Amino acid sequence: MQKRTIRLALSALLTGAALILPTGGPALAAAGGGFGFTNFELAATPPQPKGTVCPNTAGTCTNLAAEPAIRADGAGNFYGSSENGLGGGTDAWKSTDGGRHYATLNCPNCGSSANNTGFAPGGGDTDLATAPAKNSAGFYNVYVASLTLANVDVSTSLDGGNTWSLNPVSATIGGDDREWIAADGASKVCISYHDVLTFNIDVNCSTDAGLTFTQLGSAIDSSHAYLLQNNGSGNLAIDPSNHIIYQVFDGIGNENGDVVCNQTADCLHVVWVAVSTDGGRTFTDHKIYDNPNIHVSYNHQFVNVSIDKAGNVYAVFTDNHNLFYSFSTSHGTTWSGPFQVNKSPAKTAIFPWSVAGSAGHLDIVYYGTTYFQAGTVPDNYPSSAAWYVYYAQSLNALTQHTFSQAQASPIVHFGGVCESGVACSGNRDLFDDFGVSASPTTGLASIIYSDDQYTNDPNNPPQSGCTPARNNTISCDHTSIATQTAGPGI
Repeated sequence: MQKRTIRLALSALLTGAALILPTGGPALAAAGGGFGFTNFELAATPPQPKGTVCPNTAGTCTNLAAEPAIRADGAGNFYGSSENGLGGGTDAWKSTDGGRHYATLNCPNCGSSANNTGFAPGGGDTDLATAPAKNSAGFYNVYVASLTLANVDVSTSLDGGNTWSLNPVSATIGGDDREWIAADGASKVCISYHDVLTFNIDVNCSTDAGLTFTQLGSAIDSSHAYLLQNNGSGNLAIDPSNHIIYQVFDGIGNENGDVVCNQTADCLHVVWVAVSTDGGRTFTDHKIYDNPNIHVSYNHQFVNVSIDKAGNVYAVFTDNHNLFYSFSTSHGTTWSGPFQVNKSPAKTAIFPWSVAGSAGHLDIVYYGTTYFQAGTVPDNYPSSAAWYVYYAQSLNALTQHTFSQAQASPIVHFGGVCESGVACSGNRDLFDDFGVSASPTTGLASIIYSDDQYTNDPNNPPQSGCTPARNNTISCDHTSIATQTAGPGI
């Protein structure tokens, strides 16, 4: 949750975009543009045993998780994680066949109840990272981060997700909101997060695979102190070729009128990137795009950054209706764009995520609907508005800025979508974000997403309590996969 006025009102609760959920052959999506996708729901461990593979016809592929994350390792394995809500732990999965099937892993942080005090175990906001280099045992480390509000859980697997070790106090500064995680080399891993006291974006790094986080840096540099209390965070990324760290965020543009504006309205009209060339010790902030209309906000979950294999950097962001990207060929110091990504029938596009491949090759996903009404925020969209997972791909993002677009899922939600985190008064079934990654061996994408629709087929059985009733969608919320089966890779 990013809005300043709501943040102040909820600071005593440590806010957080934390999730509170109820406990408890694959279908092919119509795509278009030459793309094809296979869609299926994932299982949960517990209650299913570790290693439960989906899709299957046994009726065991159900879960109650949402707001997921996904990454691929250097061998082409996909790893996913998704939230069960504070105290509920985090679900995790692995695919070894390019995303066609996913097997459940043990909960990375369910053991944190013996380590944390007050807000245990994990299960809030999740993010995931894979190391770009192998460890001494020949595996790429896997890291799963989870918000506990009091701190940040970081769980590490040194053996391909078979076992996990947990650090329940990875954040140097306690009382945290929306963490992100990125990895470098064989054993370096960094997290970023808002500390609620100052709303600074802190960056902690570990050089021992998450065992300890002893290095602390600030993504907001001293020349831009006015951004404190006036920002919304995005994700963290590290270029494995030169070890430059990028933290993207949105904020105000100056310390004069913008500060006053943001006291009573959402005036975060600038997309920023903090760049560190010394391993995360210090950062320098650069403007990606400064919209001259200070009332156009990019404080919508979430601004996103990705890096291609040539070191070009991409930022993706939405104004609550349309989706844009900018790019940098100078390690984040100067930027081109923005360029609009979505097009009809995706007349509204929200919750973007991206992954980059070869130079100029970029995949972007977002929730999209054919509905659009100028001046109407998605929270107030009518019940007839049908939302899908959309997939956009450019193989020339540095030059022509053109994208092929396809629907990558069946309908995942009807009606309004609230984008204010735990402060939402409207429908929050899609929560705050989802993800895409691409296999480094094939270039093909696998998307992990939230879905609140009742489905009853062998690959998408309904959860307990989920019925076709349109007012019962929260009982149907779950995490699903859309893996690319046709079309070019990146």
